[in-house]
Amino acid sequence: MLAKRTFAIPFAAAVVGTAMIVGLGPFLGHAETSSGSSLKAASDFGSITDTAQRSKAIFVEASRVLTHPRCINCHPATRSPTQGEDMHPHVPLMIASDSSLGPAGLVCSTCHGEENRPIVGSRLKSIPGNAHWSLAPASMAWQGLTVGEICRQVKDPALNGDRSHADLVRHMGEDHLVGWAWHPGEGRSAPPGSQEELAALISAWVGTGAECPD
Repeated sequence: MLAKRTFAIPFAAAVVGTAMIVGLGPFLGHAETSSGSSLKAASDFGSITDTAQRSKAIFVEASRVLTHPRCINCHPATRSPTQGEDMHPHVPLMIASDSSLGPAGLVCSTCHGEENRPIVGSRLKSIPGNAHWSLAPASMAWQGLTVGEICRQVKDPALNGDRSHADLVRHMGEDHLVGWAWHPGEGRSAPPGSQEELAALISAWVGTGAECPD
């Protein structure tokens, strides 16, 4: 997934804006949990005899992860990340620089550390963190796209960071920031399945021709 990640809440705002944070309805969290569902395995699509149709069906299953809030929040339609289960605009507003690391003078790492950080006594349960926290490149904006459009974007080297099909499998299966989605910290749901299951689906999708849904 290329992932899904929210942006920094400035330290000053966190200190002086406690009352504001407590009152933020969209931040109301559930305990850290999975979505309560698993991903189908590639073998579950074996009854689809047409290889191209099987490939499309496999990607649709993988898209259950790619379109989950943990991923889609940091693949926004604009250069402003979203956050929460409802994918509301980041509070406070953040507009990414060309580097995808946050606005000048207030990079993501200002508040997003290398690990999730719990917040005691706040309705915002934790601030997510990862050593590589960043917004997805503008070329990988997913919000508002259909699954087919996301698919075509994901496999296009001109848009996906010059990744080959093999690179995509490794990225989905090994990238630490992608893996964060299944360990998002208290107050956030995780996508279905696991990183390993997602990588297996992407591998099967590639192996069947990397066909995209209409």
